[in-house]
Amino acid sequence: MYYYWGMHAYWWVFWFLLWIFFFSFMMPVRRITYRQMQSPLQILQRRYAAGEITSEEYEERRTKLLRDVNQK
Repeated sequence: MYYYWGMHAYWWVFWFLLWIFFFSFMMPVRRITYRQMQSPLQILQRRYAAGEITSEEYEERRTKLLRDVNQK
């Protein structure tokens, strides 16, 4: 009986806390990224500046975005 309440119980607590600590770092944490804080127009400007879209695509999408903003 003394065996279960002696130092052995402390080892169970130690391993339990170690597993909690280990899995707390293994689980993905949802963080707000910089891209999530940007408006659609800012994302479009960034893509245009990076060369991902052409100037025609940029102008077309920009007018659609501005038209949608003005309608609200």
